[in-house]
Amino acid sequence: MTITVRPLRPDVRADIEGFSHVRHLALPFMVGTPDAVAYDVTHIHPDARYRPLVAEEDGEVIGTAQVGLVHDSPEPGQGYVNVYVHPERTGRGAGTLLVRTAEEYLAERGATRLFAWILDAPGNRAFAERHGYRAGRSAHFLRLDLAGGTLPPVQAPPPGVELRTAADFADDPRPLFELDAETASDEPSDVTYEFTDYEAWLEETWNHPLLSRELTSVAVVDGRPAAFSLARTDGATRYTNAMTGTARAFRGRGLAKLAKNDSLHRARAAGLTEAFTGNDTGNGPMLAINKWFGYEICATEVRHVRELG
Repeated sequence: MTITVRPLRPDVRADIEGFSHVRHLALPFMVGTPDAVAYDVTHIHPDARYRPLVAEEDGEVIGTAQVGLVHDSPEPGQGYVNVYVHPERTGRGAGTLLVRTAEEYLAERGATRLFAWILDAPGNRAFAERHGYRAGRSAHFLRLDLAGGTLPPVQAPPPGVELRTAADFADDPRPLFELDAETASDEPSDVTYEFTDYEAWLEETWNHPLLSRELTSVAVVDGRPAAFSLARTDGATRYTNAMTGTARAFRGRGLAKLAKNDSLHRARAAGLTEAFTGNDTGNGPMLAINKWFGYEICATEVRHVRELG
């Protein structure tokens, strides 16, 4: 059969369901839905030039690629290419076609350095190396059994600290944006970000269909959000902690652990059965916190980079 690569059509249900299905099979520890796939295409900042691709064989989507520019970095010319192929359809050339198409698209838009996350397996690493990508930093995926596991007991906030949810900030979420921006800037990364666009944050985070404001817990000190644990769900049984962080002025007080514990207990009470998260392999403090909660490493990705030109 002939394999073809083309842009994803967000208004075609078969496309977004096929994209979501392949991603789930390749990355079962990521939480997503077809509606979230369609939302991302139409709501990511236009400067990202986001263009997801699908590889198709005999009418079936067998491969996917997330393709775009890192528009919110002070360093120009950076792009990303994250390719995943149906585990039962590898070795047919879909991955190579996706990479070539993505590179051509990004090069035409001024990209000179491309980043790609690759699952840490010998075949995947060899594929990346054959296409000119070299390994860099790595990150773990972690899983927690919410239904059968044992969470730490619910903790009462210390004096002067109040636990709220993101839903309590529905009238004015800007304080949460400011907290998210501060903590994200301290995350280990190959890329420097300037997280300053409030309107983009509203589109890409606050209004995202996966975000659960009711399960996102916020530790508040003197009326100011000091720490938070941002929750996303698939609307069924799967939960992911997309970000946990504490403002610099409040670190060392256990507020991130407090917020995350509150969020996990809320998730279990709401009937969710699996929790996922991810950590840079060098982020020892957060890995220790997740181990305390009972998370276990279930997979590792390695970020690769290729210089164009």
